[in-house]
Amino acid sequence: MLYHLFHWMNQEGIKFPGSGLFEFTTFRVIMAVLLSLFIITFYGKKLIKFLQKRQIGESIREEGLAGQESKKGTPTMGGIIIILAIVIPTLLFANLTNIYVQLMLISTVWMGIIGFIDDYLKLRGKKSAQEKGIEYKKTSKDGLAARFKILGQVGLGILVGATLYFNSDVKIWREYVGTDAAMRKDTVIPKPVNGEIKYFVESKLPVTTIPFVKDHEFNYSKLLPASWRDYTWVLYILIVIFIITAVSNGSNLTDGLDGLATGTSAIIGSLLGIFAYASGNLVFADYLNIMYIPGLNELSIFIAAMIGACIGFLWYNSYPAQIFMGDTGSLMLGGVIASLAIIVHKELLLPIFCGIFFVETLSVMLQVGYFKYTRKKFGTGRRMFLKAPLHHHYQVKGYHEVKIVTRFWIVTVLLVVLSIATLKMR
Repeated sequence: MLYHLFHWMNQEGIKFPGSGLFEFTTFRVIMAVLLSLFIITFYGKKLIKFLQKRQIGESIREEGLAGQESKKGTPTMGGIIIILAIVIPTLLFANLTNIYVQLMLISTVWMGIIGFIDDYLKLRGKKSAQEKGIEYKKTSKDGLAARFKILGQVGLGILVGATLYFNSDVKIWREYVGTDAAMRKDTVIPKPVNGEIKYFVESKLPVTTIPFVKDHEFNYSKLLPASWRDYTWVLYILIVIFIITAVSNGSNLTDGLDGLATGTSAIIGSLLGIFAYASGNLVFADYLNIMYIPGLNELSIFIAAMIGACIGFLWYNSYPAQIFMGDTGSLMLGGVIASLAIIVHKELLLPIFCGIFFVETLSVMLQVGYFKYTRKKFGTGRRMFLKAPLHHHYQVKGYHEVKIVTRFWIVTVLLVVLSIATLKMR
């Protein structure tokens, strides 16, 4: 909103000190980070007191883990303030006519609502048990039924996939290397890049980036027979649904230790910010030989707000946590990260830079699958890990919570650095 206000003032010739700064993406990125940090750190304490007053505290499943008892009653649903710290700076400093900004704001609120309903139903069950004088014991079946949660994730996947495939504002610029550029001025766009004029054509192909490959783009339509390629949009939307569902659930599973999901998301967000800014800047995209996506650099304001929100939330969520984000935050962050990766066409890199989410999910799948297999074969179920998800396995082994979280952060940093290297490592 401030961006649009000052942009209008500049066009009308109305002078206001500093209004010209809002034309620079880097300035708005900095302002988005600072405002997001301020919202979290200043209002976070107020939210904690409000949740404590309303007795909105976390219920812990009895699993015999170290420090588990001390977490009981810790305020949850802190994801609410993360969402506010993302949405408010984006509304103030981003160009709200940008399709990518609009899509990410909708994705944030969409997944936040699903997580909020899940948290609310869990708390309602606890409150109902307390009113009846019954001891409440949290189980995996509490909260929003899995089918409704997945339905919400599928809905977001359809929205994101359909928008990216069909919306006319979503396009990629490819360098035109033909010899008849002068004769095709209606379709070829000349742009000065690094001191020379280059020609570009707009493309709507459903492509993604293949890491570590010289010819690093892949067209999803190649997965279908030639006679079916008119239905590439169906395949593309199905892929988007799978990615959003997988990553949001992976983030949700990772949110089991103080600061683990929050810090990991902040590190991943930094990488996505680099990808968005580089792909949205013609000079950088040309130098790195990556696809140029007009308007994508505007998304860096949203990502900056997300990073600021995650870092600010660590003020209260780091060990020992004063507040948990709940599914309101963890499902939202996973959905946002997945949507961003798809928008910047780096979804094939997700298993790398979201490696922590991936192994956490994989550990649960392997644990459940192996238990069922051994129970069927031997009559008694056996475990592959001491406890799943993976971070609980290390807890049972005797590692302190802080050590586990710090090491998972370090691994994420290494994976992010590797992902950045794929820009030139082919």
